[in-house]
Amino acid sequence: MGLDYMEILALLAKHHHYIISYRHLKRILKKLRLFRRKHYTPLEDVVAFIKDNIKGSGRLHGYRWMFMKCRQAGLTIQKEYVRIIMQIINPEGVEMRRKGRLHRREYCSKGPNFIWHLDSYDKLKPFGICINGCIDGFSRLIIWLEAGQTSSDPRVISGYFVKAILRKGGPMVIRGDLGTENSKVAEMQSFLRRNDNDTYARNNSAFLYGTSQHNQRIESWWGIYRKENSQFWMTFFKDIKRGWIIFRRSSS
Repeated sequence: MGLDYMEILALLAKHHHYIISYRHLKRILKKLRLFRRKHYTPLEDVVAFIKDNIKGSGRLHGYRWMFMKCRQAGLTIQKEYVRIIMQIINPEGVEMRRKGRLHRREYCSKGPNFIWHLDSYDKLKPFGICINGCIDGFSRLIIWLEAGQTSSDPRVISGYFVKAILRKGGPMVIRGDLGTENSKVAEMQSFLRRNDNDTYARNNSAFLYGTSQHNQRIESWWGIYRKENSQFWMTFFKDIKRGWIIFRRSSS
């Protein structure tokens, strides 16, 4: 009949003089394994969508990420069905992700814009794509993610920083590597915080230098980015390079 829960309660009370609560109705329906009909997308459409995604960088996605992409594409499907579909049509990818599981380290930040984590991603640099990113340590909001011809020029990185603070305001602390590309950002951050009275500003610690291993938030994001996107392009460009070398050798 397509009745919602409130209509079912009203019908029971009016015609059958049976008055129960909303929660009790849901418990009864669950016990009887009765569920309201939902307009799910046909499975063949979902399978076609997932197969199309797996042809590209989507082959690196886990079922939760793929479920999110299905929802963004307007497909109505249960998450468990997405997991089963991916296990059937891409078992190699499922096994690869299972073997690559990591134990996460603990992390704590005092709030939004307390600390930004800044770093460059060099995995695609051999192919001419230099990526630099910054992430908020508390919310994991991507402050910027830029690709260009260089990620080692401090003027370029400081340009990303200026655009970000004009758009979002600035953080109390920035954490970055010891590379020269962060030198201008460190100078700007110290200048902008020069009149503040908190511990970080007084101790000239508004910019914290450290190794990549300790720049935890952005390194964690790079791991996600590689699994969900860049690994596909790394393999793609390597295949092109390998094919070009073979072509040149066969032509000579």
